[in-house]
Amino acid sequence: MSQAILSPSPTNTRSRAFFALVLALLFALMTPGGAAFAQTSPEPTSETAVSWSVRPADSAQGTGRPNFAYELNPGGTLGDALVVTNRSTEPLTLDVYAADGFLTADGSLDILAGAEPSTELGSWVAIDVPQITLASGETTEIPFSVAVPAAAPPGDYAAGIVASMLVTADNGTVTERRLGSRIHLRVLGDLVPALTVSGVTVDYRGTLNPVESGSASVTYTLTNTGNTRLDPDVDVSVAGPFGWAAVNASDDVPDLLPGSSIERTVDVSSVLPLAVLTANVTSTASVVSPGVTTDAALPEPVVSSASALTAAVPWTALAILVVVAGLIVWRVIARKRSKAAHQRAIDEAVAAARAERASEETADAAAPVAAGSSASPGSR
Repeated sequence: MSQAILSPSPTNTRSRAFFALVLALLFALMTPGGAAFAQTSPEPTSETAVSWSVRPADSAQGTGRPNFAYELNPGGTLGDALVVTNRSTEPLTLDVYAADGFLTADGSLDILAGAEPSTELGSWVAIDVPQITLASGETTEIPFSVAVPAAAPPGDYAAGIVASMLVTADNGTVTERRLGSRIHLRVLGDLVPALTVSGVTVDYRGTLNPVESGSASVTYTLTNTGNTRLDPDVDVSVAGPFGWAAVNASDDVPDLLPGSSIERTVDVSSVLPLAVLTANVTSTASVVSPGVTTDAALPEPVVSSASALTAAVPWTALAILVVVAGLIVWRVIARKRSKAAHQRAIDEAVAAARAERASEETADAAAPVAAGSSASPGSR
């Protein structure tokens, strides 16, 4: 079954009104020039609805193929064909063209809009018949050729060949609706796979329960810095100091074309709040097979990793600790103050007693001796 390009894919509808179908298509085609991959356009829902299908032709390049895949040397050429079928009840006129492929933000393979110039594989494809008109139910093959420039660098390239038409809404908005198949080409030569993990950040979300685990969101960027299409496997680990209580997660990342980047976020659960957390992101990427019969061995997988730190403080436990510590400090200070006040009272009482005793002794020393009569001995 063919993988075709749908840019954007019109929404299936059971409405019998063509106007309603067009509005649904416009809603699905909000991104100008976008492309996705599907096999056919929607089944016609009324006698006036338009629909068509595309697939790779059975040719010397292969039969029953899901898409077009080739290997060529620099300067090499080949011929192939796209099969287009009008599934509508009325004649259908379609433009046929090829364009360079690229990755969208979510990792889907898209191709440039028809008005945008291609500089790589899309420009190496020559369409024999750039416009066709098909009667209802008619099928035709559109021959095309691929000619790789002699100076083309080795590596993997992506493009798409599409059959398209323009849909004009009542308000004048023109939207391109297109279907086709992707093209993958490997230009033979030195294959140098390379991948970089960068921009790692980690955000911890705790709970009110100080002993309950929380979760962490780890964000990172993968960049294919080599010349081959890569299939990355990503492992994410979040752990406390010295690797304590490590929790692991994996991320299923789509294939990366050479030169493309993608930002991903992985949520990791059951992460304990161990004050400081380290997030490690490790990617092991394998070179994607070109999809054609070949005896050439693929390069070994490449590995890249990066890490980041964040605070993971159990704030509830910390608040309780602060309150308890405050109570202990207050109690110690209060006891010291009470003891000091008691000692002052004792000292004051002793001082007062001493002062009173000294005062009495002074008063006794200063009192006069009482006068009394006495007879001398021998006197009469």
